[in-house]
Amino acid sequence: MMPSARESLLDAAYTALARRAWSAVRMVDVAASAGVSRQTLYNEFGSKDGLARALVRREADGYLAGVERALAAFPDAREKLTAAAEWTTATARDNALVRALLTGCWNERLPALALTAVRSSSVTPAQRRADGPLPSPADFVTLVRDRAVAAVAGPGAYRTRQDTADLARSCEVAVRLALSCVLAPPAEGGVADLVRGVLPGAGVSAPSPTTGAR
Repeated sequence: MMPSARESLLDAAYTALARRAWSAVRMVDVAASAGVSRQTLYNEFGSKDGLARALVRREADGYLAGVERALAAFPDAREKLTAAAEWTTATARDNALVRALLTGCWNERLPALALTAVRSSSVTPAQRRADGPLPSPADFVTLVRDRAVAAVAGPGAYRTRQDTADLARSCEVAVRLALSCVLAPPAEGGVADLVRGVLPGAGVSAPSPTTGAR
């Protein structure tokens, strides 16, 4: 399937940002690289800031989609959290925008964006969403933790309130540990050994099936 003009423009903007600072990226060059007119670019994003917000939103969504894939890749709870932590550190290493989103550290090469919503007059739903609030590092902790809790608990499972609190705490520990490894990369063994080492089995054990007695 051919990518849409919007996706092609976002791909072109991402490639341009990898090569030079955002302040040096020109809209005309992004449009030319995507094979569309500059007017199409402005129709889609409204402005260079609109393009930047859409690009950041796409990278944030892509990171979270990767978290969900990592969590779904293993049946074991600890391995789910380990996979999500490894995805987090690898993606932050390779993607400057994801790293900035997760850490809150935006350097001079990146777009200077407020995480708060901006006024949007776009008729494009995807752009209106991009013009909304962007997730902060604290938001990502909550978003990833909640996805991890849902993935580990699974459907049709019974947990006491204390079990749920313990699970949420274990998942948050794994998320925060991964974020610490983004800022200070660990030695040999990486984030996987750290996550496996700090999560006791009781905190991330498989839930009990729901029974009629309960």
